[in-house]
Amino acid sequence: MSAEDEAARLRRLQAALGKIGYGGDYNPEQWPEDVWSEDLELMREAGVDLITLGVFGWAQVEPEPGRYSFDLFDRIIDRLHSAEVQLSLATMTASPPAWLSASHPEMLPQRADGTRLWHGARQSYCPSSPVYRDHAVRLVEQLAARYGEHPALAVWHVGNEYGVHVAECYCDVSALDFRRWLQERYATVDGLNEAWSTDFWSQRYGSFEQVLPPRSAPTFCNPAQQLDFARFSSDAMLACCRAEIEVLRRVTPRVPVTTNFCGLWKPVDYWAWAPHLDLVSVDSYPDPGDPESHIEAAFTYDLLRSLKGGRPWLLMEQAPSAVNWRTRNVVKAPGEMRQGSWQAVARGADAVMFFQWRQSRGGAEKWHSGMVPHVGADSRGFREVKALGAELAAHPQLAGSRVQADVAIVMDWPNWWALELDSHPSVDVTMREALLAHYTPLFEAGVTCDVVPSTGNLSNYRLVVVPNLYLTTADAARNLSDYVHGGGHLVVSCFSGIVDDCDRVHLGGYLGPLRSVVGARVEEWLPLQEHQSLKVQLEGRLGDGACEATVWSELVIPSTAAVVGAFADGHLAGSAALLHHEFGAGTCWYIGTRLDRAGMRQVIEAALAEAGVAPVLADLPAGVEATARVAEDGTRAVFLLNRRPEPVTVGLPDSTTLTLDPRGVAVHYTHPTPEGL
Repeated sequence: MSAEDEAARLRRLQAALGKIGYGGDYNPEQWPEDVWSEDLELMREAGVDLITLGVFGWAQVEPEPGRYSFDLFDRIIDRLHSAEVQLSLATMTASPPAWLSASHPEMLPQRADGTRLWHGARQSYCPSSPVYRDHAVRLVEQLAARYGEHPALAVWHVGNEYGVHVAECYCDVSALDFRRWLQERYATVDGLNEAWSTDFWSQRYGSFEQVLPPRSAPTFCNPAQQLDFARFSSDAMLACCRAEIEVLRRVTPRVPVTTNFCGLWKPVDYWAWAPHLDLVSVDSYPDPGDPESHIEAAFTYDLLRSLKGGRPWLLMEQAPSAVNWRTRNVVKAPGEMRQGSWQAVARGADAVMFFQWRQSRGGAEKWHSGMVPHVGADSRGFREVKALGAELAAHPQLAGSRVQADVAIVMDWPNWWALELDSHPSVDVTMREALLAHYTPLFEAGVTCDVVPSTGNLSNYRLVVVPNLYLTTADAARNLSDYVHGGGHLVVSCFSGIVDDCDRVHLGGYLGPLRSVVGARVEEWLPLQEHQSLKVQLEGRLGDGACEATVWSELVIPSTAAVVGAFADGHLAGSAALLHHEFGAGTCWYIGTRLDRAGMRQVIEAALAEAGVAPVLADLPAGVEATARVAEDGTRAVFLLNRRPEPVTVGLPDSTTLTLDPRGVAVHYTHPTPEGL
C-alpha cells in the first residue's frame, strides 16, 4: 500500500463528508420497511450524514451457501443515497450464519479447557479456520463487486470489533496454524527450545508437531509459549482482516478501509494492524458510573490518533446513554453524551458515531441505548442527538485538522502481554493501571500526549514517559538511550528493563539494558501488600515534601544518578525511591515505586518543566480539559471541556475569557496573523 494511494483515498473520504461525520450503526434489516421512511426523516432532522450499514448482514445476504440476495440492501442503500447519507459499509463477516457452522462445526472456536463455543451469539468462528476465511472472502468479493462503485460508499468497514469475544482459539485448527507461525518465527525447533527456555520442567520439544497452544495444564504454562500465543492470536485475526482488505484493494482501489478497534484492548496489537488500514476507528464506551472514565477515554483517543502518525480517526461507536452489558448500566446525565463526543473531536476524531441508530426491539442488545430510543423521537435522548448534530455541522473547518504534542507515552502490546503473565512478583502491576497513573498528571496539567511504540521515532518529543516497560528489547533500550543522550528527557517507571522478547531475564542486575540511561541498577523487588503503603521523602530538585507509595518497591542502587526521593519507612527506609540522571545532553527520571496521585503529579510536573513543555493553556483551572487542533492554514481551535459541577471561567491567550457551564463545551479559534501565513 503506497502512501500516495492511501492519501488519495483519505482525500476522497474527506471530500465526501466535507465536515465532521455524524451518525451511527443502522440495522434496517431488523425493522419493517414502513419504519425506514421515518428513519430517513429523523436522520435528516439530526444532521446524520454517515452511517455504518450491514455489520451483521451475512445471514441476510447469503441465506444459503452460495446464494446471494442483496435486494434489501439495494433498496436501503439507494434510499440513503437519496437522503445524502454516506456509507461506512461493513463487509458483514463479523457473525457467520447458522448454516456455515452447522455444515462445518470444525470452524467453531474452542477455549483453553476444550469447551466448544457454539452458534447463537456472535463471532462464532476460529480466526485460523480456512473454512471461515474462504467463505468470508467470497462474501467480500460479492459485496465489493456490487457496491464498489455506488456513489454512497465512503469507506469500507472490515469485520467488527476483532477479538472482543473470541480473541484466542485453542482448537486443533489453531494448533496447526500456531505451529506454522512458530516455524516462520524460529525456523528450527532448537531455536524454539532456546527461546522458550524449555529445559525448565522438561518441556523440550523434538519437533514442531509436538507443540500445542497453551491449553489448560496442571499449573503455569510456559510464559514464553503464552507470550507467543498472544502474538500469534493477534496475527491470526489480522490475517482474517487482511484477506478481506486484499479483495477490497483489488476491486475498489479508491475506497478507504478501516476497522473498529475496541478502546484500550489487550488482545489486538494496534501497532501491527494500523499499517494495513487507511485510517483507524474505535468503539468507545466510558462508564458513566465512573467519574474518571473520561481520562481513559482521552488516552484511548490519543492512542488512536498516534497509530497513523497524527492523522484524524473515526469514533465509530459510542453509546447515546446506557449500555446493556455492565453489571449496572448507568445512563448518561444531560450533557454527558455531548461532552464525550466533543472530547473525541478535540483529540482528533473526524467522525462522531453511535451504536446504534434505532434501539433494538429484541435481541441481546435491546437495552443498549439508541439515537432513537424505544420511546421515539419525542425524548430527551433524541433531542440531545439532534442538538449535537447541528452543533458539529457548525464547525466544518475542524475536519482534517490535527493535534500536536510535545510529550509521548511508550506503549507496546508484547510488553502488555508479558507484564500480566502469571507467576509474577505481584498481580497488582498491570498495564492499564500503569498507563493511567502516568497519563493522569499529564491530562490534568492540560498537556497533550501522543502514544509511541518503544522502537518508534522519538525525535519530535521534548519528554517521553515509559510506564513499566517490563519487556525491553535491545532495540528499544538503544532507542530510549539514544533519545536521552541526544538531548531528550525521559521518565521511566519501576519493573522496567526486566526481560527480553522471549520473557528471559536480562542478567547482571534489574533494569538490564536500561541501567546506563537510568544510572542505576535494581537489586531486589519488594512488592507491597494490597492495602500497604510507604512514605517517600522528596529531596533535591523535587523539594522537601513527601508522598505515599503503593503496589511496589525495590532496592535501587544508584551509580551515576542523583537521589531525589527516598523511602522513609519499611525495609527500604533510607534507600533510593526516585532518581534523576544527567545522561549525555538529556536527563532521565526513574520512579522505583508506584507513587500516589500527588507524588506522580510532582515528578511529572518537574520533568515537564525541565523539558520545557507548556500546556495547551497556562493557568488552566482544575477540572477543565484543554486540547487543540491546528488546520493546514494555521487556524488553531482550542477545545475546553468543564468537568466540574459548577460554572468556571477560563482565560485565553488573546486576553479574552470564557465561562463554561457544568459539563460545558467551548471551541475557541485563533487565526494566523498575516506575518505567520
